[in-house]
Amino acid sequence: MSQRRFAHPAEAEYARLLDEHGIPWEYEPHTFRLETHEDGRIVEAMTPDFYLPTIGVYVECTTARRRLMSRKRRKTRKLRERYGAIVTLLERADLERLLGRTRARPDEA
Repeated sequence: MSQRRFAHPAEAEYARLLDEHGIPWEYEPHTFRLETHEDGRIVEAMTPDFYLPTIGVYVECTTARRRLMSRKRRKTRKLRERYGAIVTLLERADLERLLGRTRARPDEA
C-alpha cells in the first residue's frame, strides 16, 4: 500500500485488507454529481471511498452514527439510480466484522 492519506483510519484499515488479499483498488477516483442547481452549481455530490476496478464496484466506508446514516444511504441510492453504479455501503459493524476476520486471534492459533 502506498503512503496515502485517508480521511479516516477505517479507510486505511480497509485498504490494508484489500492489499492483503491482492485486490486492486483506487482511492476516491470519481466524484459524482447527484443534484445540480438550475444555474449549474453542484448542490450535492458523492465521492465513494474506493473503486475496485477488477469487479467494477464502488465502496463507501462509514463509521457515522446511526442517526446520520439515512443521509449516506440516500446519497448511495441516488448514485445507483442516476449512474447505474454498483456501490456498497460498509457501515461500522460491517467494517469491524471484515477487519476482525483477517486478524489472528489467540484462541485460533
